[in-house]
Amino acid sequence: MPDSADMTETARFRLEGMTCASCVARAERVLKAQPGVAVARVNLADESADVQFAAPATREGLAGALAKAGYPARQVTVQLAVEGMTCASCTARVERVLKAQPGVIAASANLAARRATVTLWDGAATPDLLAAAVTRAGYEAAAMAQADPDARLVELTHLRRDTVIAAGLTLPVFVVEMGGHLVPAFHHWLMMRLPMELLWPLEFVLATLVLLFPGRRFYTKGIPALLRGGPDMNSLVAVGTFAAWAYSTLATFAPGLLPDATRAVYFEAAAVIVVLILLGRTLEARARGRAGAAIAGLIGLQPKVAQVEGPEGWIEAPIAAIRPGARLLVRPGERIALDGMVEEGRSAVDEAMLTGEALPVAKAPGDAVTGGTVNGTGALVMRVTQVGADTVLSRIIAMVEEAQGAKLPVQALVDRITLWFVPVVMGLAVLTVGVWLIFGPGLAEALVAGVSVLIIACPCAMGLATPVSIMVGTGRAAELGVLFRRGEALQTLAEVGRVAFDKTGTLTEGHPVLTDLKPKSGHLLRLAAAVEAQSEHPLARAVVQAAQGQGLQVPDASGFTATPGHGAEAMVEGHRVTLGAARMFPQGLGPWLVEGEGFAVQGKTPVYLALDGKPMGVLAVADKVKPTAAAAVGALKAMGVEATMITGDAERVARAIAAELGITDIHAEVLPGGKVDVVRGLKPGVAFVGDGINDAPALAAADVGIAIGTGTDVAIEAAEVVLMTGDPLAVASAIRISRAVMRNIRQNLIWAFGYNAALIPVAAGGLVPFGGPQLSPMLAAGAMGLSSVFVLTNALRLKRIKAVEAA
Repeated sequence: MPDSADMTETARFRLEGMTCASCVARAERVLKAQPGVAVARVNLADESADVQFAAPATREGLAGALAKAGYPARQVTVQLAVEGMTCASCTARVERVLKAQPGVIAASANLAARRATVTLWDGAATPDLLAAAVTRAGYEAAAMAQADPDARLVELTHLRRDTVIAAGLTLPVFVVEMGGHLVPAFHHWLMMRLPMELLWPLEFVLATLVLLFPGRRFYTKGIPALLRGGPDMNSLVAVGTFAAWAYSTLATFAPGLLPDATRAVYFEAAAVIVVLILLGRTLEARARGRAGAAIAGLIGLQPKVAQVEGPEGWIEAPIAAIRPGARLLVRPGERIALDGMVEEGRSAVDEAMLTGEALPVAKAPGDAVTGGTVNGTGALVMRVTQVGADTVLSRIIAMVEEAQGAKLPVQALVDRITLWFVPVVMGLAVLTVGVWLIFGPGLAEALVAGVSVLIIACPCAMGLATPVSIMVGTGRAAELGVLFRRGEALQTLAEVGRVAFDKTGTLTEGHPVLTDLKPKSGHLLRLAAAVEAQSEHPLARAVVQAAQGQGLQVPDASGFTATPGHGAEAMVEGHRVTLGAARMFPQGLGPWLVEGEGFAVQGKTPVYLALDGKPMGVLAVADKVKPTAAAAVGALKAMGVEATMITGDAERVARAIAAELGITDIHAEVLPGGKVDVVRGLKPGVAFVGDGINDAPALAAADVGIAIGTGTDVAIEAAEVVLMTGDPLAVASAIRISRAVMRNIRQNLIWAFGYNAALIPVAAGGLVPFGGPQLSPMLAAGAMGLSSVFVLTNALRLKRIKAVEAA
C-alpha cells in the first residue's frame, strides 16, 4: 500500500480579487479548511496560492472553494500546434496526455486543424511544458500564441483606463466643490451663474457615473464579500463611498429629511476617493510587475526555436519539439537553447546568468553547456541532454518561484492581525459615527469621520510588506547567482552568527595535485596509482594524474577495499599495497611519519604507502586555496559572522590552510559521518557550506544549508540556498541579501502598522477636541494609496543590492 505522503500533490493558482492582507488570510483559511490540504500559502504580491494536498482534496475542489470565497482561480487557454496526428485515436491520445498534466482542466485536439486547445489553471504549467508532454508521446508539438493575454497586463491596462475616465468625470465636481474653498471669489462667481439647485444634480450625475463604471469593481467585489461575512478592502471603499453618495443624494433630492444645518453634499469626496484608490492601484500594479521582473527575465532567457540536425540538414524547430539526444547548431552570438554537451567546435560562452561572472568560459568538445547562456564568437554543435522542466534554467525558475511564494515566520503576526482587521475597522467606523452623533455638531461631520476611518484603514500595505520584499530580494539574489530554494532561509540566514565551511571544493579548488614523493620512485608511484585508480576520492585522482603525467604504465589492481576517512588497499603485482592517512597504519610509520608531518606544516596532505604492511614512503598532495576564500572569510568577519573550517585533513594541514585564510576555529580529522555532529555542536545560528555527497547530511542538519552549485545534485537538494558559482564570496553575498531583505521587511511592517495606528484615530476625529483638524475622506484615500506605494517603492530598492567583492 503506497505511503500517503507519496500521494501528496502541489498546485499553484493565480487568484482574482486579491486586494489586501485580509484577503490573504481569508483565502488561506478557506484552503486549509478543505480536507486533505496540508499546506496553503497565499501571496498578495503576485496574487498566487500554493497548496500541498492529498486525497480527498482535488484541484477542482480547491478552485471551487476559492471561487465561493470570492477569490476565483484564473483560467487560461493555450493553443498547441500538433503534427503527426493521423486518426481519431491520435486525437484521443493527445487529449489523454494533456488532461494528465497537472492543472489542466480541459483539452481538445482537432485532427483537421492539427491543433490542440488546452484550458488550465493559470500558473499550473507553461505552454512549452504541455507541448513537451505531447512530444514525448510521439507527436511533434509546439506552443502557439496564447489565446488569453497576460492577466496582469490586462489588469494594468484596465486600471489606467478607469483611472483616466474617473479623473475626467471627477474634475468638474472637485473644482465646483473645492474651488470655492481655495478661491472664495470663484464660489461667488459660480453661484451667480449656476444656482445650487442645478449644480448639485449635475454633481450627482457625474459622481454616479464614477461609481457605476470606473468604481463598479469596488461594489461587485466588496458587497458580496461583506454579505459573506468576510469584508475586505473593497468592502471598506464600497461602504465609505456609498455612504457619502447616499447622504449627498438625500441632501440633493430630499433636503426636507435633513436639518437645515446639515444640508451639504459630498459627491466630490465619493468621486475623488475612487480616483485616488484607482490611481494607487495602478501604481501598485505597475510596481508589482517590476517586482516580478526577475522571473520574467529568467523565462525570457530561453529561446523559442533552435537549429536542429535533421535528415536534410539543419532546420529550425520549436524548443518544445526537441528531445534528448538531438543535435543542435549554436551560431556565434546566439543563446544556447537547452542543456547539453559540446560535440564539435570551440567557443567562449557567457554564463553570467548562472554565475554572475562577466568573463566568458571556454568550451570545447566534451564540455557541458547550459540553456539560456550566450555563445561567443565560435560555432558549436551540441547534443541535448535535458529538456523541459529538467533543464538548469527551468529548475532555477522553479526554485525562485517557490522562494517568492514562501511565508516567513515574521509573517505569522501579520496574518493573525489582518484576518480580523477589516471587521474591526468597520466596527470602529460605526463607533466613530455614533460618538460624533452624540457629542459632535451633527450628522454630516459624523458621516465624514466614519467614511475617513473606512478609507484610511485599508490593510493593503500590511499585506504587501513581506511578500513584495521577498519577491524582489529573491529575484535580485538569482541575478547575482544566489538561489534561495526555500524562502524561509531568508530569515534564518540573516540571523546566523557562524558559517561552517567544508574545506575541499568549497574553500579550496577541489582539484588536488601531487607535489612531493619520498623516496622519489616511479615504481612506488605506479603501485600507488594502481590502488587509487579504483577510488573516487579527489586525492586519489591527484596520484593517478601524476603517474599518467610521467607516462608510467599503471598496473591492474584487485581486491580493492576502502575505509572512509582512513585510506584504501588492494593487491597489485603480488603485493598488498596500502595507502592512506596515519590512522590507517596502527602499527606505526617510523621515520616516514616525521616526513609526513613536515609536509603537513606546509599545508600539504600526507598520504602514506606500505607494501605488505611495511611502510615504504609518503606522498604529499596539496589542494590550492580558492583566490577569493580569504576575502570571503574577511567579509564575513566584517559582518560579525565567524568562520569555521571542517575537514578530514590532519590537524597540521588544516591549521596551515586555516592560517592562510584567517580562520581560527578548526575541526580537523573529521570523518564524513562526523560533520553532522560538528554542525550540531555549533548550533544554533550556524550555516554550513558544502558541495559533496558526504556533505548532504551536514547541510540538512545546519540551521541553513548552503550548497555550492558546482557540486553534486544530492548536496544541492539537501540545501536551502544554492550558490550557482563556486566562489566563497557568494556566501557573504547571500548573507548580505538576506539581511537586506529582512531589514526591508521590518521597515515595511513598521510603516504599515505605524501608519494605521497613527491615522485611524486622526481619521476618527481624535484631534478635533484639541483644536486639530478633521481628516477629509479625500485626504484619507490619498494617504491610503500612498502607503502601499511607499511599501512597494521601498521593496524595489532591493534591486540595487550589490554582490560582495574582494577588496
